[in-house]
Formats: sequence, C-alpha cells, structure tokens
Amino acid sequence: LLLACSNDYLGLASDTRIQEAARGTGAGSSRLIAGDRPAHRALEEALADLYGRPALTFVSGYQANLAVFSTACEAGQLIASDELNHASIIDGLRLSRAKKQIVPHLRPDAVAEEADLIAVEGLFSMDGDCPTLVDYPRAPLMALDEAHAFGALGPEGRGVGAMQSYQPDILIGTFGKACGASGAFVSAPQTFIDLLINRGRSFIYTTAAPEPVAQMALAGLKIMRGADDLRETLAQRTQQLRRGLQQLGWETLGAHHIVPVLAGERAMELGERLIQRGVLAPAIRYPTVALGQERIRLTVSAAHSHEQIDRILDAFGDHTQWT
Repeated sequence: LLLACSNDYLGLASDTRIQEAARGTGAGSSRLIAGDRPAHRALEEALADLYGRPALTFVSGYQANLAVFSTACEAGQLIASDELNHASIIDGLRLSRAKKQIVPHLRPDAVAEEADLIAVEGLFSMDGDCPTLVDYPRAPLMALDEAHAFGALGPEGRGVGAMQSYQPDILIGTFGKACGASGAFVSAPQTFIDLLINRGRSFIYTTAAPEPVAQMALAGLKIMRGADDLRETLAQRTQQLRRGLQQLGWETLGAHHIVPVLAGERAMELGERLIQRGVLAPAIRYPTVALGQERIRLTVSAAHSHEQIDRILDAFGDHTQWT
C-alpha cells in the first residue's frame, strides 16, 4: 500500500542519519529526580537557538499541551479556544480552573475582549487551514500549537508564526512529524518555562524521554532546520495533489500539506476503495469531525514522488463516476 496518511512531512522518519543518532539508555526517572540527561539539555539548547528563547521538552505533544493549558491561567481568568483545536488542547483546558470561551473556527473577531489567553493551532490537523495571527486581539497571552507546521512551513521550518512574522507568547511543537522522531517542546519566555517545570504535572510526574529518542529528535531538528529543499518538494507535491483532486471534482479543505477530501456518509466506503486500489488513507469520522464532514485526510510527504501522487489521484478517480 502507498501510505497517504502519515505525518512524516519531510520524509525524515526513515532517514539513516536519524536512525544512527539513536544511542544511550532509558532515563529511568522523571527529569526533576534523576532523569535529566545531557541529551535533553542539548535538544533544548538547539531549540533555544532556533527560536531565540528558552524551551522545555516533553515526552509527547499531548503531554506538552496538558501542561501548558492546565497551568497557564488561574481560576477566574478566561481562555479563548478555537472550536477545532486538538483534543490535547481541549483536555488541557478541562484540567484548568480557568473559564473557557469556545470560539468559532478562525473567527478572531469573535474572541472576547476580556480573554487572558488565546489558544489556536498554526495548521489545523483536520482541516489543513491556518489562522491569520495578526487579526487576533492582543490578549495577555497567545498560545500557538505548531505541531503540524513545525518543520514543514516557514523559514527554517519554524512554523506558521515565523511564516507570518508573528511571535506567539507560547509556542508548542512536536518532533514526531516533520522531524522524524518523537516528543515535543514548548518555547516561551523563561518565566513560563519555570512555571511548567514547577507546576506542569505532565512534565513533573512522568519518566523523561529515553536518551535515544532525544538524540533522534536532536538529529532530526538539525536536518529539518536546513531542509529548504525538502520543504520546496513538499510544497510542489502538495500543489500537484490539490490541483489533481480539483480537476477530478473532489472538494478539499485548507491550503497546505494536510489535504482533507470531504466525502460525507460515504467516507468509509471511499476509504475501502482506496485500499483496494493500493492507497492507505482511512476515513476520518464523527466525533473526530462533525457529522456530515466525514472525510479522507490525505497528508503529503516530501518523500512522495511525482508518480506516487499520480497513483493517489488515480485511486480517487473522477468524482462524477463515484457519485
């Protein structure tokens, strides 16, 4: 099967340089007890060099968002969160004692004036679209989850914020997508990093990432930073796929390397047809997406060849024949 649903956006997950970087042992402890290793600190130093401010690494993006959104605000404060934010953001908000405003998708004009924190994704994981960050009101804090943009978009792969010349107060990114490894990080001023170290329960009460994983993330980060050629290839393959789907009559969302193809109640049937034609891209169903918005979520990789994109398009076929 041709893989068309992976988040390996630059094709680095199979890069031998990242595989060969995997060395060391398990951490054996949380970082605040005995699990803090030079590999973790080297990774955070590389991130600080990339973004020009401190960073803190986590075992996963889910744990990073739990820590950020459960500690950023206190009781009585207000967090404005886009209605399509990832489940990890939603769960972090649920753990917070702050009040919540669920903001209609990409509607900065709907954000409450009294919001203390605005939470939004750089590239939305299911719709493949991006916010225009400068349009959002300047709340005391802006938190931007760049999980699907980090490495793939912006100068040096720094994400949508850098692409729009916008620095959020808090930035979350992951190593398990464009970096070809695993884990996550938060980039923020030192005061907020200190808060996470002392109050972020998903950082404090978990075993640190194994050294081989941290070493792989560091190798992936270094490669990703200078991979303008891979980002250009990714953009070209994305344009090829989107243009081809449009010509075939399929309705797509977004504008970047996450390419949702709306199929409604026939999404499961379409997913099975794709498998029969040699393409793996399972249907995304309710409750992950709204009823009536069921879809095939295609994801493009720089590792996809021109011919492989054509294979994906051939598997979809003409939309008029499908209906």
